Order: sequence, then C-alpha cells, then structure tokens
Amino acid sequence: MTLIAPDPLRPHEECVPVPEAFDAGLWFIGRIRTPWTQRADCPRRGDPENGPDCRIELDARWHSALGGVAGKDRMQVLYWMHLSRRDIVRQNPSFGDGSLGTFALRSPLRPNPIASSLVRLLHVEGIVLTVRGLDCIDGTPLVDLKPEFGLLP
Repeated sequence: MTLIAPDPLRPHEECVPVPEAFDAGLWFIGRIRTPWTQRADCPRRGDPENGPDCRIELDARWHSALGGVAGKDRMQVLYWMHLSRRDIVRQNPSFGDGSLGTFALRSPLRPNPIASSLVRLLHVEGIVLTVRGLDCIDGTPLVDLKPEFGLLP
C-alpha cells in the first residue's frame, strides 16, 4: 500500500507500520466541489448556516438513490480525505510540548481517513446537491450521504 505522506512528522508525533492488505472495499459515489484547493485553506469545521455554498456531484449511476432527498433540510456527508497520511497514531496539531492519540482528534490524519460533516441541504438538481457546512478540499471523494435526524438545532 502506498501512503500519501506530504507532511513530515511534527515533534512528539508517532507513526506505525500499516497492514499490507485492506479488510474491505468501498466505492466513491461522487465528488465534492468546494472553494478550497489546498488543505491549509479548509476551515477546521464547516458552518451549515454561514459557510459557502458547495456542490456534491453524484455519479450518475446513483441518481435513483436521491429519491426523497430533496425534502430533507440537513444531511450527513461522509467523505474520504484522500490526501491524508494513514500511519500516524499520535499527533501534535498545535506544535506543542506533547501529543494526543489520533482518536482523540478530528484531524484528517487517521488509519481510515473518513470524515463526516453535517450540512444544510439548499437544493437538489439532478445529481447535484448544493449544501453548506463542508470543510474539505475541492475534488474530495464522496463515500455516502445520509439524512440527519435531531443532531443539529
């Protein structure tokens, strides 16, 4: 397995060898279009009320799966942080004197770089959803969409 490792380790960070094979597979069902072209430009967390309009472009084969989505106010978007290292187990996000375990952080650096954002659904047109509340770079692969129930005010 090839790791994307664009960034060197920070002080107090730790990485481990990763397994040689995957346990499961998945299909990317579309791409996310945002105004951010570099990870450093992305917000730490999306804003479903005041964030910029972003587009979720579904692969055409999944069009029928959108039946009923247009009536929803909010959606949970699961996406693959494809530029992230997958071998770091302790991180130092603020360049401090210590580190935290990966599972104690919302960092994109994780064994399975799956992210989740709760977004406001603005409208659906064909296979394109316009939403607010994302925090990923333009072109990020889409893993899944789910209606959100009772998690946001």
